[in-house]
Amino acid sequence: MNAFLHNFFDWRLIGQVLPDLLTYGLRNTLVLAVASALLGSVIGLVLAVVGLSHRWWLRLPARIYTDLFRGLPAALTILIVGEGVFSAQVSWLTSPYPVAILAMSLMSGAYIGEIFRSGIQSVDKGQGEACRALGLTHGQALRLVVIPQGVRRVLPAMVNQFIAIIKDSSLVYFLGLVTSQRELFRIGQDDAMTTGNLSPLLATGLCYLLLTVPLTHLVNSIDRRLREGSRPAAAADEPSLVDPKEALV
Repeated sequence: MNAFLHNFFDWRLIGQVLPDLLTYGLRNTLVLAVASALLGSVIGLVLAVVGLSHRWWLRLPARIYTDLFRGLPAALTILIVGEGVFSAQVSWLTSPYPVAILAMSLMSGAYIGEIFRSGIQSVDKGQGEACRALGLTHGQALRLVVIPQGVRRVLPAMVNQFIAIIKDSSLVYFLGLVTSQRELFRIGQDDAMTTGNLSPLLATGLCYLLLTVPLTHLVNSIDRRLREGSRPAAAADEPSLVDPKEALV
């Protein structure tokens, strides 16, 4: 028991690694996650719209892309994209971060595309018919009416995907990082290997929980609000139509 506590709960080692984790480690992880989520959302929205096209030659590439990047392990995708970009010997590419963001965006785009597609398909078809009756084109109906409603319905799933992106950012160390570029997992891993103790990795896990637990509660809150909806004020103030004497019978 003492060996277990020493190996995982060495507070001296945790205190030593926390400053690095909370400064550039946390910052680098958030940069990777936010940038990948934003670019992945753009890719996903394009995939969703193209995947719902009536033209098969547009749907087929979107389907292949989605199956490919959802089927490959995240570590393998990062390695393949990284090796492919670095082998091109791009002169201005001095940091692995753009490559990591590209790889994570390609992966997250496949998942976000399916999320958007399900949200768009959940919108009642009558919305599109009403838009056409008003003289809107198919593109205008999607952009102005259908897509905004679909995106609102999938907000909980989008936040869940962002949590997954935060955790996948730990795989960026495959591309090789200098000291100032290390994200949360790499910092904890390096300190654990240096000290021969797993307490730095425990501190890393606490930092991930610091990011993901509030987001998880945010998902639950958004989901509850979407399911329950807001109670109409008129209904709350509406007087009862039942006679009080009858209610006592």
